[in-house]
Amino acid sequence: MDIVLDPPRGAGPVRLGMSLDEAVAAVSPWGPHEVEQDDGEKTIHTSCGNVRVNVLLEESGKAVTAVELWWPGEGRDADVRAFLDGDDVFATPAEDLFRRAAERGWTVDTSEAEYPFVPGVSLGFTRQTTQEVPRTAQGLPVHVTSVLVAGEHYYDLRLADR
Repeated sequence: MDIVLDPPRGAGPVRLGMSLDEAVAAVSPWGPHEVEQDDGEKTIHTSCGNVRVNVLLEESGKAVTAVELWWPGEGRDADVRAFLDGDDVFATPAEDLFRRAAERGWTVDTSEAEYPFVPGVSLGFTRQTTQEVPRTAQGLPVHVTSVLVAGEHYYDLRLADR
């Protein structure tokens, strides 16, 4: 199975702006899920195959604001792939993903090397793990360990903090 990332609109069947009930219905075919609530924010925790998925309903908890997918882990073959414009996000080296993003005209902010992001699109990545994985000369995992798809202004706060 493949989950197609469609920034800044959503990932797979989950669209930004969906209600909690709509998002639960969208991920239900994947299997069991859990809804966590914390101070008005809600998160749907589920998995599509062995890719963990968090559907975030931040702010008021009324609408999906982001979808985050997590790499299955070292030694586990992904039975589900996450695609961004034809690139398998967890199998394509991060530097190649970022280069291709720049070729599309996107700005990749790598000022926090473990948490690069593409403002305005909005995509966020994690390049951090405690697992023994291939690493770059800078000590970062060669591949991203998570990808987050959010609305266009999701990373504005990080830009403002500079």
